[in-house]
Amino acid sequence: MLYVCYVFSRFTSPEHIEEGHTMTNEISHSAIKPKASRKEVVAVVLGAAVEFFDFSAYATFAVMIGNIFFPSDNPFTSLLLSVSVFGIGFIVRPLGAIFIGSYADRVGRKSAMLLTMVFMTIGTGGLVFLPGYETIGMAAPILLVIVRMLQGLAWGGEAGPATTFIMEAAPEGKRAFYTSWQIVAQGLAGISAGVIGYTLTVILTPEQLSAWGWRVPFAFGLIILPIAIYLRRNLNETFTTENSDASKSTGSLLGEVMRNYRGLILVGIFILSGSTITQYFLNYMTTYALKELAFAPGTAMASTILIGVCVVVFSLVGGWMADRFGRKMTIIAPRLILLLLLLPGLEMINAWRSEGVFFAIITLFAALQCISGAGVLVVLCENFPRYIRSTGFSIAFAFGITLFGGTAQIVFSWLIKWTGDPVSPGYYLIAANILCLVATLMLKERAPHKATRRLKAPQGKIQFAKEKSQ
Repeated sequence: MLYVCYVFSRFTSPEHIEEGHTMTNEISHSAIKPKASRKEVVAVVLGAAVEFFDFSAYATFAVMIGNIFFPSDNPFTSLLLSVSVFGIGFIVRPLGAIFIGSYADRVGRKSAMLLTMVFMTIGTGGLVFLPGYETIGMAAPILLVIVRMLQGLAWGGEAGPATTFIMEAAPEGKRAFYTSWQIVAQGLAGISAGVIGYTLTVILTPEQLSAWGWRVPFAFGLIILPIAIYLRRNLNETFTTENSDASKSTGSLLGEVMRNYRGLILVGIFILSGSTITQYFLNYMTTYALKELAFAPGTAMASTILIGVCVVVFSLVGGWMADRFGRKMTIIAPRLILLLLLLPGLEMINAWRSEGVFFAIITLFAALQCISGAGVLVVLCENFPRYIRSTGFSIAFAFGITLFGGTAQIVFSWLIKWTGDPVSPGYYLIAANILCLVATLMLKERAPHKATRRLKAPQGKIQFAKEKSQ
């Protein structure tokens, strides 16, 4: 996670920022023009990485956490209760999106992102220091639920302010590329969680891992969080409250969003269906390799790391492509190719049952999935006017992740069990990606791609034409 900060700082250079895209709806909300700071983008990316790292670590050590906080004679019961608490993080995401997302539109992106870090610090600290059931009895699982709720609020509230900040602070013509670093950070965080988890299983005995070793990854996250908070305190705000009504309630802001932009939110949720379900299917490949293909655990672990590497590499490629060729094209083209290859690819994996074929197919799937990632985030943000951008994007993102991400692995397992066909999840992916494509076609391309910018403004800087947000 720290390495991504270094790479980003070397890969980019400070530039002056302009928010050129103005809308007639954005009355009394003037754009701020701060300097583009590498440290600022690093601060946002690092916060997102820590949150995803904690999310991945909990999933990795769900069995140990279940034994500590939900002891039972039946190991399956302990695991089930632990996974249920894991699901609480998904359930409260929309609440975080509503309250923290709207807070960013009333007070500012910076304050909202600091608030998510405070919630995450408390939640992560709880996982590091919270005593187990044997020490404090029923208070242990109750406190664990509270801790997970705080983390869920942070996850739900982080996406909107962070994505809008990066998009608004990016240099002209590099919005998607800068936004792609959020996805890159998540990929590196997932790899880090997997590597640390694997290392702990090697150097610790099962007893040590179950007793205290599972807390080590969360301790790493807890150490990094103060750094993220410090960096975020020094951000240059991209949203001015000078002429805005900061006293406006969350309810009134939410009411305005739902009255005027509920259609856009629904379209955003549908777009996220394809990307979310596909990503969770890639994450499911670890289980798929073990249960359906009977591969060795080492192969399953390698697939997780391979997918993480694909996220890092192809998200950056996709961000660059979205700035050069347009957001919608970068979403539509990879999804169409993925639709054509999903069933043949899964059939080939199951027919050959070769590790080489398995790795090649999931690499191809992951590349197509990740190329469209930055385009999805930016095109949604750009379709909301600045004064409700964080609220609208947060709601669409949180509900999309909760509805489709929170249920994805359950649906995959159920389809395989019900049909007896290990390829059956592919039909669910096809339906989700068709829905994603249809929804993408309904959105407007708000930012001209590179070739269009040259035609419109051949002599230098451009000023996007004023237009009414749909």
